[in-house]
Amino acid sequence: MSPLDELLENWEPVIGLEVHVQLATTSKAFSSSAVRFGASPNSLTDPLVLGMPGTLPQFNRHALELALLLGVATGSKIRARCRFSRKHYFYPDQPKGYQISQYDEPLCEDGHLDLVMNGAIHRVPLTRIHLEEDAGKNTHVGAFSHVDLNRAGVALVEVVSAPAMHSSEEAAEFMRSLHRLVRWLEISEADMEKGQLRCDANVSVRRRGEDRLGTRTELKNINSFRFVQNAIEHEIARQIRLLEQGERIIQETRLWDADLGASAPMRSKETAEDYRYFPDPDLPPLVVDGALMGSILKSLPELPTQRFERYLKQHGLSPDDARTLISERALADYFDAAEKAHGPEPTLVASSGQGSGRTIANWMLSELLGALNADGKTIDDTPMSAQTLSDLVVLVENGTISGKIGKEIFEESYKTGEAPAAIVERRGVQQISDEAALWEIVEQVVSANAKQAEAFAAGKDGLFGFFVGQVMKLTQGRANPVITSDLLHKRLGR
Repeated sequence: MSPLDELLENWEPVIGLEVHVQLATTSKAFSSSAVRFGASPNSLTDPLVLGMPGTLPQFNRHALELALLLGVATGSKIRARCRFSRKHYFYPDQPKGYQISQYDEPLCEDGHLDLVMNGAIHRVPLTRIHLEEDAGKNTHVGAFSHVDLNRAGVALVEVVSAPAMHSSEEAAEFMRSLHRLVRWLEISEADMEKGQLRCDANVSVRRRGEDRLGTRTELKNINSFRFVQNAIEHEIARQIRLLEQGERIIQETRLWDADLGASAPMRSKETAEDYRYFPDPDLPPLVVDGALMGSILKSLPELPTQRFERYLKQHGLSPDDARTLISERALADYFDAAEKAHGPEPTLVASSGQGSGRTIANWMLSELLGALNADGKTIDDTPMSAQTLSDLVVLVENGTISGKIGKEIFEESYKTGEAPAAIVERRGVQQISDEAALWEIVEQVVSANAKQAEAFAAGKDGLFGFFVGQVMKLTQGRANPVITSDLLHKRLGR
């Protein structure tokens, strides 16, 4: 039992996440400035971003479409009419002195995010998803601070979970699931190293059995799945130790230092009153009409957790394999394309008796991903089409080639692009499945190894593999292993 597990025997953590997702728009939320990572500092600004007097915001409709797609995908209630508000604070990264956000009228409410945990779907409720603009980026070098406003004004959604998670593992999986979903829907690239997906974690603890929430602290701007888990674990332990020492938790914002593996106070935690929210007088209400909602609903693809459940039920995949396949939409699409190309089950299936879906998944996850990883490629760059992989699987399933030979054919087809059937024909490696022909070879092997046959008959079961190996040697690995095994048992008498 770890030190944290010991602390958790009497205490229950309560965790809520606020995740900022940068939307994949080409211009900013309320102005025409371009959005591009890596541009020269302060080169992507305009009078509105710089807070110049007399400027007026103009909302980016594409940001609304992307936010609505996420709202529909999370089963949220969509407001037909909502407003933008001004959230006031005075930091160098926000020259206007306020952030355009949504307060009491968020675009989406009461949705949920589905996670895959312990081989099953686990649902986490969401409080809201709202639109807002990003701030610039402060960089501190020694005694100097630098401000880059290229990011200021970029369109965001903030996804706010309910305080409904109770472990750091669950919180980290929430982040992974949201990251997968927004990439799946092409809402955001969600590159955490570029700051396109950032997390604030609200953490409190309470005695087990209590319903009242404890005093929470906020861990600010965490930018990796591992750091989310580490930071929350550290904060849980810190709060429990303070409470067990008779001290109280201060409501504050803390900054996580991944290098030190510790957090430090940043500032006292603001309340809504501190921000002095009021409706933005320069922006009219945002109206979502039926035509827009209809187009969003039509564009919604099959979601990753829906595919996860389909892969379990329709193809009999293991939860681990199904979870790997849905980790990227391109990977899941490749699997579906290969399965579609496969068509009906052949008369003679693989020796394991598993269906084509599981066989294709095995070849994808072992051979194909192994080759891609070795080449530093992704599924988007694969030289082997889904049709080609399916053709290879069929050759193995219908007994044309053995699984061992199949791996050799895969390597050659992957490297050269030649069709598996053409390679098999050219190399003459078709599997021998003719029982009469194999019986002659079995007779030859047993007759040539009479002493081993007597020993096997006397109970030395380990010798059976010897006879299989001799048959394979004579046939250069082309003997059908299932038929060979059956014939050897008949010939050896047991």
